[in-house]
Amino acid sequence: MCGIAGIADPRLSPDRLAAEAGRMADALTHRGPDGRGVWGTDGVALGHRRLAIRDLSPAGAQPMGARDGRWVLTYNGELYGTHDARAALTADGHAFSGHSDTEILVELIARHGVAGALARVEGIFAFAAYDRFERRLWLARDRMGVKPLFYAATSGRLLFGSTLSALTACGAAEFAIDPSAVASLLRHGYVPAPGSIYAGVNKLEPGHLLSWLPGEAPAIAAYWSLDSVIAAGRADPFAGSDAEAIDALETLLTGAVRRQMASDVPLGAFLSGGIDSSLVAALMVGAGGTPRTFAAGFTDDPRFDESGHAAAVARHLGTDHTTIPVREADALALVAHLPEIYDEPLADPSGLPTALLCAATRRAGLTVALSGDGGDELFAGYDRYTLATRFAERIEPIPIPLRRLAAGAMGRMPHAALGLAARALPPPWGGPDAPDRLRKAAAQLPGDGFDLYARLLTLNPDARALANGAPGLPSPMDRPGGGPLLDRMRRLDTVAYLPDDVLAKVDRASMAAGLEARVPLLDRSVVEFAWRLPPRLLVRGGERKWPLREVLARHVPRPLFERRKQGFAPPLAAWLRGPLRAYAGDLLLNPDLGGGFLDRARVRALFAEHQTGARNHAVGLWPILAFEAWRLASAARPAHKDD
Repeated sequence: MCGIAGIADPRLSPDRLAAEAGRMADALTHRGPDGRGVWGTDGVALGHRRLAIRDLSPAGAQPMGARDGRWVLTYNGELYGTHDARAALTADGHAFSGHSDTEILVELIARHGVAGALARVEGIFAFAAYDRFERRLWLARDRMGVKPLFYAATSGRLLFGSTLSALTACGAAEFAIDPSAVASLLRHGYVPAPGSIYAGVNKLEPGHLLSWLPGEAPAIAAYWSLDSVIAAGRADPFAGSDAEAIDALETLLTGAVRRQMASDVPLGAFLSGGIDSSLVAALMVGAGGTPRTFAAGFTDDPRFDESGHAAAVARHLGTDHTTIPVREADALALVAHLPEIYDEPLADPSGLPTALLCAATRRAGLTVALSGDGGDELFAGYDRYTLATRFAERIEPIPIPLRRLAAGAMGRMPHAALGLAARALPPPWGGPDAPDRLRKAAAQLPGDGFDLYARLLTLNPDARALANGAPGLPSPMDRPGGGPLLDRMRRLDTVAYLPDDVLAKVDRASMAAGLEARVPLLDRSVVEFAWRLPPRLLVRGGERKWPLREVLARHVPRPLFERRKQGFAPPLAAWLRGPLRAYAGDLLLNPDLGGGFLDRARVRALFAEHQTGARNHAVGLWPILAFEAWRLASAARPAHKDD
């Protein structure tokens, strides 16, 4: 894994271009501490920071040119299962200088073009390839959006980079916060692609390819589409027996894990003790050796601590296991550094323990870690799927006028009364946040199952008002599509929540520590198979992720993993009333709160009500805090002046 950046602007001198690309690359040093490279010609300069994973020799350095002299590549990622591609290139007469996947990719591009090369590779990547003959710059991002790629394009200039900070390091451009992006951040907890927090800066969407020539607008097209995968899966659903489905899935997962274990540096896995990470660890053990596994433990609050479950799974599998204690003091000390780690404001509270886990894993000597991300989206693992489906089955048949009356009555119930009512409810409705869960559910009674799902993913229902009336960016949540409710929810989580929140969180946290995170559950073969499975093979007897559970049961006893999903988030509500109260107050009571992008009175009312304990506004306050901390940190960064 690495960091990439570059600038194309024929109006600038070669020296100026090289200087700008170098500054942009240097903003990515944390992503690539092992090497630096800058290449430029013809009004284009490409920058690279290297985290050496495959072929640690200088033969793997970048930017890398193809043997034909036409193509130059700067690349961030890993290709898997490259044996056939390497063999085909060798048979075609190419004599390899080393064994990096970068050389394979640039030579595939030289022989087949960018689109042809993308059709022949699997992996996680973002890259820029420059065609010196046509003077055309190409950008591409992997199918699932594991690796990031930002760009800003005008008719005369194109900037790109792995992070926003790479673009803002360029002194040849200026950037302004987009008010609509702020509204979207307050609603979702992230800025949905293709937008970014800056006006005029976009994320290249997963599975997309961009080409640019000076004087032209960028041409963007999808080279791979999840919707096409879904359509193919519906047209050809898996028709075998339960046992055949489990066998097929285990074979695919085993292959994905083995391919992603290829590394020339120490490799291990994150292990939470849940189904997905336990399955990845089990298949790593099956591939041979004794992998190192790492878990985070909330040692100060047992209610949020899964480290004991992870340790039990590790003992059964025989891994070399380490528990990383996530103490309250450690997490609180990290809060002020979140804007630097996550680059664009991201309001996922699990970003705190994720960053601590990644940093500790890197300090322990690992450079690569496999994770279990993607299992919930592909195999229907979230609580919200069950809640929305049950709502559709049990509540939608009730006439809407009666549901409106019930919603009004529950909305007027005192907080204490809702708390008493919640004591009789089973998970996930019970617990300390039950009154707020009930109030949110009541507000959705007049709607349908999808409305409830969308509300559960909305952090601030009044995000537009909080953002001073800004409308928000277009969101996939506003375009649910057709098909069964479960499919619609899985699809939206896979195209929006997964790349823009989950994968962004893990990428930024891991790369901030110089650690590469790989995601075998998002291997294309697994994704395509998951969408062939009918509902009966996803959810069985109320158990979500049924096929993953069955595969894991072949390696780990069920009592070690059959329990309610606990999540990976800290006790945020209590922290905002306790140890984080002063930090939050300093931000939210600042006279310049929001810099004109936030409604100060509304924000402060939320904070005050949260402090009384009458309502839990933690999930709504966190994106506000994430934005304000990022805004202040961004303003404090030194700006590069034009030469």
